[in-house]
Amino acid sequence: MARLEPVVSFKAVKKVYQLSGQTIHALDNVSFTINRGEMIAVVGPSGSGKSTLMHLMGCLDTPTAGTIEIAGEDISRHSQAKLARIRNKHIGFVFQMFNLLPKFNVLENVELPLIYAGIGATERRRRALESIEEVGLTSRIHNRPSQLSGGQSQRVAIARAIVNNPDIILADEPTGALDSKTGKTIIELFQQLHSRGNTIVIVTHDPSLAASLPRRLEISDGKIVADHHSGLNHQNPRNL
Repeated sequence: MARLEPVVSFKAVKKVYQLSGQTIHALDNVSFTINRGEMIAVVGPSGSGKSTLMHLMGCLDTPTAGTIEIAGEDISRHSQAKLARIRNKHIGFVFQMFNLLPKFNVLENVELPLIYAGIGATERRRRALESIEEVGLTSRIHNRPSQLSGGQSQRVAIARAIVNNPDIILADEPTGALDSKTGKTIIELFQQLHSRGNTIVIVTHDPSLAASLPRRLEISDGKIVADHHSGLNHQNPRNL
C-alpha cells in the first residue's frame, strides 16, 4: 500500500482582517490535510472563506494564527520573498480568466515560471514544449492569447501551471469563464493530470463539478463544515 505523504497541512489556522473598523474572521480554526496525488474540490458560498483559503494555500498570504505546511515546509511566518520562492517551486496556478500575458505567445507564456526559477534557455524551451504538448497545443506555440479560444487559453494556463512540475496545481474556478462543453474538456484534462499523479485542488462554485471529484471540502463562515470522500479516487501517485 502506498505511503500517504501530506503535501498541504493546515493546523488550527485563523485569518483575521480589519475592514472599515470591523474584525472579519475569514478563517476560524481550520485544520485539514491534502496528501500527494489527491484531487479535491473546495466549495462554499460567496464570503465563506474559499478565497482566503486559496490565498493561504497558494502562499499569497500568511495566517494570523496556526500553522500551514506546504510540501513539508512551515510557511506560516515566511517573508514575502520566501513565499514567492515557495510559490514558484511548489505551486502551479490556474485562474478563471487565464491570466496570460497578451504580448507573449503561447511558448513565452508557458516559459515564464521557468524564467523566474532561473532555468537556462535551452532547458526552458524543452520543458515548455513538453508541457504544451501535454495539453495538446503544440500547433499553437506561436499564437498570442488574442488568437486563442477560451478553452485553448485555459490549456495554456494549465501548461504554464505544470511546467515546473509543482507539488500542487491550484485552480480557481477554472471553468467559470467557459461554456459547459469546453469546461468539461478542461476538467477531463485535469483528470488526466491527476491520473498521472498530480495533486490538484479546484476551488469552485459548480456543485456538479465538485461532486465529480474524489474529495470535497466544504467551507462556510470560515469553518470546514464537511470533508467528503467519494471513493472515486483512482490515481497512481508518483514519487510515493
